[in-house]
Amino acid sequence: MSPALPITLAPLPYVGLLDTRPLDQIDLVVIHCTELPDLATAREFGETVRYTSGTGNSGHWYIDRDGSTQEWVPPERVAHHVRGYNARSVGIELVNIGRYPHWLHAGHQAMEVPYPDAQITALVALLQGLKTQLPALRFIAGHEDLDMDQVAAEDDPAALVARKRDPGPLFPWEVVLAQVGLERLVP
Repeated sequence: MSPALPITLAPLPYVGLLDTRPLDQIDLVVIHCTELPDLATAREFGETVRYTSGTGNSGHWYIDRDGSTQEWVPPERVAHHVRGYNARSVGIELVNIGRYPHWLHAGHQAMEVPYPDAQITALVALLQGLKTQLPALRFIAGHEDLDMDQVAAEDDPAALVARKRDPGPLFPWEVVLAQVGLERLVP
């Protein structure tokens, strides 16, 4: 078991506008990567209002490459992080460049930056803590497992690319699953 993870509370400005829910409604955690160069850029993206409700897209927790962890949305609030699963899930964002800055270019679909050990250690500690905090938590999935839509590539409209690929092929599923006791949900 990992030691308790220190978490910095950094609520998004619109967090009070997000829907509330009981913690026993949450049975799924979704792993994402930011596909942005750093935590500061991810924060700018998360603070951007994208909906008429006055809210935007973000995960609940963000884990930087050094393992430092911030909570942007408390789990009792529904964050906008994965289409069709928000009401039942919490989202964890791992800072990783992914396909940035050409997310949807046909020739730029490789995700080549590995996740550092410190980041994975922090993720495991967070997941272990969530298992005690969220009584119904049973499943874990990658964003790519739940949003499998293909879209036209921006640089070649005749080619299709995955809309979401995170956390991507370098995410160490076997290592994480062996330590957290959650079942991978792949619809």
